[in-house]
Amino acid sequence: MENNLITEGKFKYIEIGEGRPIIVLHGLMGQLSNFDGVVNFFPEKGYKVVLPELPLYSLPIVKTKVSSFAKFVNEFIEFKGYKDVILLGNSLGGHIALSTLRAYPEHVAALVITGSSGLYENSMGGTYPRRHSYDYIKKKSEEVFYDPKVATKEVVDDVFATLNDRAKLIRTITIAKSAIRHNMTKDLPNMDVPVCIIWGKQDGVTPPEVAKDFHELLPDSDLFWIDQCGHAAMMEHPQEFNEILYQWLTDRDL
Repeated sequence: MENNLITEGKFKYIEIGEGRPIIVLHGLMGQLSNFDGVVNFFPEKGYKVVLPELPLYSLPIVKTKVSSFAKFVNEFIEFKGYKDVILLGNSLGGHIALSTLRAYPEHVAALVITGSSGLYENSMGGTYPRRHSYDYIKKKSEEVFYDPKVATKEVVDDVFATLNDRAKLIRTITIAKSAIRHNMTKDLPNMDVPVCIIWGKQDGVTPPEVAKDFHELLPDSDLFWIDQCGHAAMMEHPQEFNEILYQWLTDRDL
């Protein structure tokens, strides 16, 4: 999928399909390939799927925070001239989607969050990983999923490489701290667009109580559970995730 990456100015992104834009926002340790299931499904259903690369490791350290990423997403939407977009975010990507909606609501028609931060979460199982221990990072990567086999060697290698790059490690820690500070409890009741919450019942990073809190605080939300599923539902159960989301979009006339 990365072969389809488009570069325009400061933006790098993948854009597939025609129709209402679904803008997909990846997480802190996430890759664009995490959303292959979404990319392969929704363009066939009449949607334009767009995956921008977030500048997690390229902004100045003082601007490496959730609000800056939300500003970047809004700038990308305006650069592309999109209207009435659907923001879909996993983990930190969900947090950025929520922050984008709060600060720039004029472009957002709906929100989809799965395993989102923004209230509280367990970072890599509760601790920052030891950089040089591949086995430790493999174990922690596996714990993100209900089925540890989803943490393929490619997934583990990507996390290991990120955490052993000093500049990226510093920004990873900075972003994690920013996410904790950027709690959205007071903001959520004011977000009155439709929100689809899709959550893994066995999510150990953002536990089920987080999904319930999002559902209670957001004024127009629907909550769906996927069983035998951890923190990244669109990776572990792509077919079920897509079916839930497509039915919700249909029911909401989006």
